[in-house]
Amino acid sequence: MTVDELMREALRLKATDRASMAHELLNSLETLSEAELEQLWVEEALRRSAEIDAGIVEAIPADEVIAQARARLK
Repeated sequence: MTVDELMREALRLKATDRASMAHELLNSLETLSEAELEQLWVEEALRRSAEIDAGIVEAIPADEVIAQARARLK
């Protein structure tokens, strides 16, 4: 079973079961070593960079994001 298939199956569960599963999955991440966490961040950065390069997503300047966040908090 692929991760996508597993995700589709998990999303069919009752909300309480999904919440329990999410809790267990998040707890499992707390035991990762620093090296494992760093590797996950590197993989995420590479994925995001590839999405920008491919034109799938568009980067937003930090000052614009901060301004939008401040406007929402008012």
